Amino acid sequence: MTEIGKPVPQPTPESQPYWDGCLRGELLYQRCAGCGRAQFYPRSACASCGGTALEWRRSEGRGTLHAVTVVYRPPSAAFRLDVPYAVALVDLDEGFRMMANVLSANPERVAIGDRVAVTFERRGEIALPQFQPCAPRDEDL
Repeated sequence: MTEIGKPVPQPTPESQPYWDGCLRGELLYQRCAGCGRAQFYPRSACASCGGTALEWRRSEGRGTLHAVTVVYRPPSAAFRLDVPYAVALVDLDEGFRMMANVLSANPERVAIGDRVAVTFERRGEIALPQFQPCAPRDEDL
């Protein structure tokens, strides 16, 4: 019996620059040239004003946990060795929000308000952004 691996995203024309950045270890997001709003996930138009002049920007990859949950039941057999693990909404310092796993030896201790930094997990030809808890910088205190 063959085991099914973890799923990998299928890039679209809108998301390809994002996935290319992840492979380079860069977390990219879009900023609207018209209204200045940062957005994630990648789209062909600004979710705020509808403008199509979108610029790719590099995030520093640091943010604050907005919401978090701990997964105890694997969604498929491919994740059975990963549980428990934390999944969170991360508010990035550049003004956009994304969902990702938070890598922690003790996921039950991951909490709203924690500061995190991006890291990447390679899965074949894709690299997935994930986050890990980080020590605060002086300006975060």
